[in-house]
Amino acid sequence: MKFKRIACAFLFSGPLGLGLIAQAHADQLQDVMARKELVCGVYADVVPFSYPDPKTRALVGMDVDLCNALAKEMGLKPTLKPLSVEARISEVKMGRVDLVIANLAYTKTRGEQIEFSNAYYSTKEVLLVKKADAAKTLADFEGKRISAAKGSTSEQSIYMSVKNGAAVTFQDSGSAYLALQQNKVSGFVTNLMTAIQYSQETKGTPGELAILREPMALEPIGAGMRKGEPAFAAAVNKGLMAMDASGEFDKIWNRWLGPDTRYGITRSDKIAPLSELKFQPMP
Repeated sequence: MKFKRIACAFLFSGPLGLGLIAQAHADQLQDVMARKELVCGVYADVVPFSYPDPKTRALVGMDVDLCNALAKEMGLKPTLKPLSVEARISEVKMGRVDLVIANLAYTKTRGEQIEFSNAYYSTKEVLLVKKADAAKTLADFEGKRISAAKGSTSEQSIYMSVKNGAAVTFQDSGSAYLALQQNKVSGFVTNLMTAIQYSQETKGTPGELAILREPMALEPIGAGMRKGEPAFAAAVNKGLMAMDASGEFDKIWNRWLGPDTRYGITRSDKIAPLSELKFQPMP
């Protein structure tokens, strides 16, 4: 009996045993297709990407539509899981979501931790300031306190673009914005769409804000996935490219960010692999 136990232990500690263990775990694509469900991590409340509809309380937004369209393209049922900004990477790594579509910008650090899909658009991180400071440059904010959402590329851009900039971080963009309105910071870094929203909402008020013309950073946005799952990543990229070719991505873009929306952004880039883009990745 003792001999048999030793032999069994040897069998599963050798190459054959490792092979059997590997086969016992289906890859992510097989798992997703078996349960016929795609679990997407999205923002809990960030307009216009994913936020509760005021009437129905159901999540709506650009990233919600992207998750739904991608799931349909892959023949799966979409399931949305609301996430905080800082939880996006950890939820993917721990397998609690299949992928994250939450305005996730590529950085070197994130690229080491998770896999990125093809970039479906590129955006800017910008500095939102009081209207009186609109004509200033980034150099004028040297050593100043600047707010941002914790764990975001907005936070990282402060260290990259403002000399001796002191990042003051908050759990969400709304709190970071409020810090600027309460004069606790000299500026607030966020993505271009959110900055446009806040500048429009404050126009004509005593707390009117403006977007500094000099951008903090340029960054490609993609879906985040676990590393070591090439079949799943290929399926996601295939779905995204099909959405681009069919015009479905254009419809989603125009619905949330296009010329007839408050953001007025005309889409000019096609979905493409990160390797084909010219950009300086953030750390």
